Amino acid sequence: MKSISNKLAIATPSLGLHKSHTLDRKIIAAAEQGFQGIEIVFGEIETHSQNQHISIHAAAKEVRQMCDDHRLQVVSLCPFENFEGNRSPIEERLKKASLWVDIARTLGALFIQVPSQFDLSASRSEQIIVRELQQLADLASITSPVVKIAYEPMSWGICYPTWETALRLTNLVDRQNFGICLDTFHIGTRLWGSPLVSSGKYLNADAHLADSLRRFLAEFPLEKLFFVQLSDAELLDPPLSTSHPWYLEGEAAEFTWSKHARPFPLEADKGGYLPIVEILKAWVVDKGFTGWISFESFDRRMTEESYDPKVAAVRARRSWEKILPLVLPVKATL
Repeated sequence: MKSISNKLAIATPSLGLHKSHTLDRKIIAAAEQGFQGIEIVFGEIETHSQNQHISIHAAAKEVRQMCDDHRLQVVSLCPFENFEGNRSPIEERLKKASLWVDIARTLGALFIQVPSQFDLSASRSEQIIVRELQQLADLASITSPVVKIAYEPMSWGICYPTWETALRLTNLVDRQNFGICLDTFHIGTRLWGSPLVSSGKYLNADAHLADSLRRFLAEFPLEKLFFVQLSDAELLDPPLSTSHPWYLEGEAAEFTWSKHARPFPLEADKGGYLPIVEILKAWVVDKGFTGWISFESFDRRMTEESYDPKVAAVRARRSWEKILPLVLPVKATL
């Protein structure tokens, strides 16, 4: 009988988005709810450095020690945004990348997460994109321990918004330490869910998703799936439009949606409605993926100072408890 043995992690933004929600509070909250890993946003390492009046390298060492003390593996350092195809000199971007790799190694992070390029001014030349991502992967593997680059297809990405396009890119980059991070929000909102219509679904959404999942099972090489992220999306009522209070001219609709209304999976009371169970069952159970699963949800509630990171950790834990019996009808625990 199939089972789920994946270790669970949670991303630091999912534990609070107010400046008072410090890394130490988030680490404790994650550990108390039995999470085994954590994804850490680079900016939060910088904030810890500033608050403690220490260098960023010293801050990373302190954060690593906090995680070790609470038996948390740092799964990823994230998000290394808008690297490939950027119009700035590649030497400047590689210098920044070198710092990220150093901090990732200090943290003991398994991955640096790289969201697919979403800057509209970036180059769309595949030759340039592939070459620059090869340079990034080589930089992360030139010394030991090797840091893996987990490329995430973003639903508002300008070139590689789906797992198929991201897999094509991964094959072209052709580096052992370069693979893919799949997020239920991004795949779900690219293929199935829409913030622009009252139904919340694209035309023929169910068929398109089912076809995608069948292709995934047949075509995706398991060794290139580095880790999976879980998050839902809130059904918008009214749908997003130019008159919506969240509307921002020039911003992708999915990006706006993501910032304000991305609850934990199956939080129906908060509007969650994506077909998380179908997606996760294909990606993890049917495919046989045994790597890390991480919660990466955030919504407008988390920006309030009164919001407690411990509440977020409990929400994530309850979300997993809802998911398990629907994905696999066996008893399982963290």
